[in-house]
Amino acid sequence: MLKLIKLSFIMPFNLSFSFAMAAEGNFSLSSNEPITPISIYGDDSGEGQAKIILGRQLFEDNRLSRDQTISCASCHNLHHGGVDGKARSTGINGALGDINTPTVFNSGFNFRQFWNGRAKSLEEQIDGPIQHSKEMGAKWEDVVAVLKRDKQYLSMFSLSYKDGITKENIKNAIASFERSLVTPNSRFDQFLNGNKDAISALEKTGYQRFKSFGCIACHQGMNVGGNMYQTMGVMGDYFKDRGLPIIDADLGRYSITKETLDKYVFRVPSLRNVELTAPYFHDAYAKTLEQAVSVMAKYQLGRMLSKEDIDSIVAFLKTLTGEPPKILSQTQKANSK
Repeated sequence: MLKLIKLSFIMPFNLSFSFAMAAEGNFSLSSNEPITPISIYGDDSGEGQAKIILGRQLFEDNRLSRDQTISCASCHNLHHGGVDGKARSTGINGALGDINTPTVFNSGFNFRQFWNGRAKSLEEQIDGPIQHSKEMGAKWEDVVAVLKRDKQYLSMFSLSYKDGITKENIKNAIASFERSLVTPNSRFDQFLNGNKDAISALEKTGYQRFKSFGCIACHQGMNVGGNMYQTMGVMGDYFKDRGLPIIDADLGRYSITKETLDKYVFRVPSLRNVELTAPYFHDAYAKTLEQAVSVMAKYQLGRMLSKEDIDSIVAFLKTLTGEPPKILSQTQKANSK
């Protein structure tokens, strides 16, 4: 039975037109393509370079955690797709988190942060891990006090903030760095920009099937997702079939709103760089892209895909891997001076 679902999203294209193009087997691009290339680069994000350099230093500083052992980069590896590759990240005192860590790359394009969408901005999101007992477990007053004892931080903050080191300025600096973590110029972006040879025939077939099967309904726009909520298990009982006890992290938006229609509703993740961010889903159930595609087709679209279908869609998904954020090499050079 089709579940009653509650959706909230921004749909920036004519979905029926895109499906028609796919159904015709026409690989030519339309002017109304549902996925758009990344057009904002890290150094064009509107943030000052000094603030971004400061943000990166804070992002990688263990002193922001209570026992000074964990940094933002501990769970969001900047050299591994913005994730740590674990089903559950490890926080202070060896505590395991409750949910799979999403990538920090391109996170500035998401309309909400966290799987359950509880934060409206990156600045607001930072409050969560800094204070969470299973993550960094710190108190803001302690973080501010530690940083104020550091002469380098006093100088760096003074370049970007008139009032120096404060909770809000720390959050803004980290968020400014995170907004610069953009991965442009994927092979699929090159294809969208007119290079017909940027992707192979198999990858074009995968994109066609991605659209015609309905994946595009949730994964579209510049971030190929991240701009809407969706129920996990629209066409089947994912959680029953999973065979594991349901925990609070499985409840999605319901944990925030307590509205029945929000049970098992999550922010749709971006698929950019998805080949680098295994395991998949909020519960890390899918260990490979092939498994993730198969599970999504069954429980979100009501389809059982052939191996050929899965292989072509996976091939397409791998074309979404972009260049490493340019800001990483720029800030690394700046910090090494």
